[in-house]
Amino acid sequence: MKIATIDLGEKPLFLAPMEDVTDPSFRFMCKRYGADMVYTEFIPSDGLIRDASKALAKLNIFDYERPVGIQLYGHEIEPMVEAARVAEAAGPDLIDINFGCPVRKIAGRGAGSGMMRDVPKMVEMTRRIVGAVKLPVTVKTRLGWDDDSKNIVEIAERLQDVGIAALTIHGRTRAQMYRGEADWTLIGEVKRNPRMTIPIIGNGDIGSPLKAAGAFDRYGVDGVMIGRATYGRPWIFSEIRHYLTTGRLMPQPSVRERVELAKLHLDKSLEFKGEKGGVLEMRRHLSCYFKGLPDFKATRLKLVTLFDPDEIRATLDYVAETWGDFDASEIVPQPLSHNV
Repeated sequence: MKIATIDLGEKPLFLAPMEDVTDPSFRFMCKRYGADMVYTEFIPSDGLIRDASKALAKLNIFDYERPVGIQLYGHEIEPMVEAARVAEAAGPDLIDINFGCPVRKIAGRGAGSGMMRDVPKMVEMTRRIVGAVKLPVTVKTRLGWDDDSKNIVEIAERLQDVGIAALTIHGRTRAQMYRGEADWTLIGEVKRNPRMTIPIIGNGDIGSPLKAAGAFDRYGVDGVMIGRATYGRPWIFSEIRHYLTTGRLMPQPSVRERVELAKLHLDKSLEFKGEKGGVLEMRRHLSCYFKGLPDFKATRLKLVTLFDPDEIRATLDYVAETWGDFDASEIVPQPLSHNV
């Protein structure tokens, strides 16, 4: 599969852009475990053009994570065009437009999946951004606004016509938010549309190697994007690749292996965000890495309330000492709710 000139190999696996999750430390971990393409957290166009420090910090990318995309969202065309130019200057491999985020504060303003209520504006915004930058431009979106407007087949054609290099489709409408199961049938229909020539990447409820393999085999997508299932489980990319290659399931990491993984993740988080920010950013991940261990509640609470990195490392050593011989081969972290 290629996005413009970016060669991603056969059946590539993508890390979904997620707010407050896909920071440089988490991208490092996912890349280490085999993610073929990663993205920044999504960045508001208004923040970039106002030089807001939080938005600008999300532009930080590193050579180890290439290919990497910067994802933008906004509801006005001119700020999005200007933001795309700013993002391009940061040196990513592509610019991705977020037409998929369903949360009220974004979609309610007409950005993210809110743009699906104004398809002409969506198409014009995309056309202007494609014309404003030299990098490939891609789009991530949903099936439609609600069950009465699942117009992704038409949208896909129109976005391709204005020059996007790839399209990612989440298998829910905006009205669904993240409820129910993702519907991949329309994703498959877009892929099978003879008019479509760009790569189609499927997203939604990919939480196991079997589901990923099914997405490729049943719906014919060019790539699979994984979101919530990566929380506390960056090795899921290795799991999926192993299954796609061998047809066998890979054992889950041992407790001791998870401890070493968590330590590395903590070190990277501290490196990129400093002590306070790095510790706070790690809490959501530390609460996930060891789910399923017996009598772990008190230790989990400690991991997610400590502020001193040395005390966190000592607690992780305690986890290895106390649960190191516990059989974790069947403990598979479950995808978290998007409300967490």
